Amino acid sequence: MSRIESTLKNLLLIREKALITYVMAGDPNLKATADIVLEIEGAGADIVEIGVPFSDPIADGPTIQKAADRALAHPVSMADVLHLVESLRKETKIPIILMSYCNPILAYGLSAFFKESRRVGVNGVIVPDLPPEEAKDFLPLARRNQIDMIFLVAPTSTPDRVEKILKAGSGFVYYVPLTGVTGSKLSGMDDVQKKIKALKTQTDRPVATGFGISNPEDAKGIGAAADGVIVGSALVKIIGTASENPAYLSDLSAFVSSLKEVLKSVD
Repeated sequence: MSRIESTLKNLLLIREKALITYVMAGDPNLKATADIVLEIEGAGADIVEIGVPFSDPIADGPTIQKAADRALAHPVSMADVLHLVESLRKETKIPIILMSYCNPILAYGLSAFFKESRRVGVNGVIVPDLPPEEAKDFLPLARRNQIDMIFLVAPTSTPDRVEKILKAGSGFVYYVPLTGVTGSKLSGMDDVQKKIKALKTQTDRPVATGFGISNPEDAKGIGAAADGVIVGSALVKIIGTASENPAYLSDLSAFVSSLKEVLKSVD
C-alpha cells in the first residue's frame, strides 16, 4: 500500500476525513511555496498537491491560471519543482502529489521525470489531460518508481470509462463533482454525495473529491460521503494576496485549520 493510500485509510480508522490541499509551485516564489507547504501542514493538511505551472492549464479556472502565470514569470520549470520537493523532504514526510499537464512531463523526459520524482520524494502524480487510454507509457514507469498515478472521474464518465480509470489508477480515486474547471461553484450537494457513495461501491481505494470546494460548509458536505476533500482555488486566492498582505500565511493557516476541523467530526 502506498503512502498516499495508507494516509487516507489510517485517517478513516480514527474517523477523520483527509484534507488534501493544492498550491502552485513558484507562486509567489519557490521559497514562499516551501514556507506555504510547511504552514498548511502545520495547520492540518494531510496531503499536499503541488501544481507545476503551465501556460495552457485546460482544467483550471481563472484563479489557478493566474497563479501559473505568476509562477511562469520567474520562470519556474519542472526541474525547479522537483528541487522544491527535494528541499521539502528535509523538513516534512507529508505525502506530496505533483499535478502537471502532459507537456511539462514530456519536455523533461518521461523516464527521467519518474526516476527523479522518486529520488526527491514525490508520492503521486495527477495529469488532468492524460486519459487512461493514453497512459500506457506512463503507468509502467510510475509503478517501477513506486509513484501513484491518480486519474479523475467526472459526473459524465460512463460505466466503462469508470472501470478503466479504476483499473489504471492507484493511491486514490479523484472524483470531480461538476462539469467545469477548478474554482467553479459547487451545487446539488445531495446528488454529489449520492454519486460519491455509488463510486465507492466500485473500488477498495479511497475516493477523494475536489473542484468547487471553497469553504468549511462545502468541505463538511463532501466529507460526509468522500474519504478525502481536495481544496485548491480557495487557498490559491489567499496566496494571491501575498504582495499586499503581509499576514497571508496566517490567513492561509487559519483557513486550512477551519477546513480540517470540520473533517474531524464527519461520520
